[in-house]
Amino acid sequence: MYRDIQRQDQNIYQLLLQEEKRQQDSIRLIPSENYVSKAVREATGSCLTNKYSEGYPQKRYYEGQQITDQIETIAIERAKKLFGADHACVQPYSGSVANVAVYTAFAEPGDTIMGLALPFGGHLTHGWKVSVTGKFFNAVQYELDPDSDRLDYDAIEKMAIQHKPKVIVSGATAYSRIIDFERFGAIAKKVGAFHFCDMAHIAGLIAAGAHPNPVPYADVVSTTTHKSLRGPRGAMILCKEEHAKRVNKAVFPGMQGGPHMHTITAIAVALGEASTDSFKQYGRQVVKNAARLAQKLMEFGFDIVSGGTDNHLILMDLRSKGMLGKKLAKALDSAGIVTNYNTIPNDPAKPFNPSGIRIGTPAVTTRGMKEEQMDTIAELFNEVTANVEDENAIANAAEKVKQLCSQFPVPDSFVS
Repeated sequence: MYRDIQRQDQNIYQLLLQEEKRQQDSIRLIPSENYVSKAVREATGSCLTNKYSEGYPQKRYYEGQQITDQIETIAIERAKKLFGADHACVQPYSGSVANVAVYTAFAEPGDTIMGLALPFGGHLTHGWKVSVTGKFFNAVQYELDPDSDRLDYDAIEKMAIQHKPKVIVSGATAYSRIIDFERFGAIAKKVGAFHFCDMAHIAGLIAAGAHPNPVPYADVVSTTTHKSLRGPRGAMILCKEEHAKRVNKAVFPGMQGGPHMHTITAIAVALGEASTDSFKQYGRQVVKNAARLAQKLMEFGFDIVSGGTDNHLILMDLRSKGMLGKKLAKALDSAGIVTNYNTIPNDPAKPFNPSGIRIGTPAVTTRGMKEEQMDTIAELFNEVTANVEDENAIANAAEKVKQLCSQFPVPDSFVS
């Protein structure tokens, strides 16, 4: 591995080896991270990185597209089939780019958009004030019910009636419960808005049949292609046929120039993997693992936001433990347990040092871990939390982490 880099650039070569080892020897619980198959990695590094393909299949602005048109068409057709969509655009460079493209397709600058507020689990691109989406559009934000920490659909409907947004966003980046996409669609229809779902975090669960699919209830759906979908770092937009032209035009030439054909090739490979029975088993296990991990953490006295999880993600409120998220995340990382500190609903702390920790099970499930290993991870999590100032205890936990990881090596292929 990396033979040519070894010959040419020793500094980068050594760092790559260190990162390979870090990913092998750590329990990666960041819910937006995963491991891709060797096939996806090969596609990402293929000769398609050499090709410029501005435009869409059969409508390019460069010649030499005999192969690229076929590859992109395969990716499009696989995406449509997997999620039951009329149309798919597989060119967005990232989820954020895809989301901004959706707004520009369905709204004008200054129009009102409505999404979940960032401190309550929404994404920056759902209209938060520091994002371009909160600067170019009149963004109004709904929040979670303060008693249950769940979406309050009646309150969301009242806000929609009051503000009459052009676009209503469903989906989240730190919300652990099933979202009623049908209700969102009904609310949008009632106020004459477009329903836009950002399913980036749960796309793999949806592909596996382990989570409800928003496609039938949304005018347009965006997703990243990594996270639980286990593909390369890219994005897609799915929509009804009537919106296909405006979506494509918003991506190119609206947001981007030439697509990254090596990424699109890897997306095609990943979507092929996601259509297999083994992937469906994986997606169901992700949900089982998250539920088990949440339950065990609660048994150790951790406060889980909303009292549990329905998907791949767990959000913890650490105030009952008397500490902030950043401190615990750093201690966990020293022990080889990789998380991210995160705001919680109505968080009194500052965003860069919030009261919460966000974790998820996609990556550990890819390695073959199941409920028994979730029990062990919860024990290690509790061990580090109870000894956050004790370097010897953290070093001891790190050895246990390496031992667990050695029993579940990162697989090369996910297709059985």
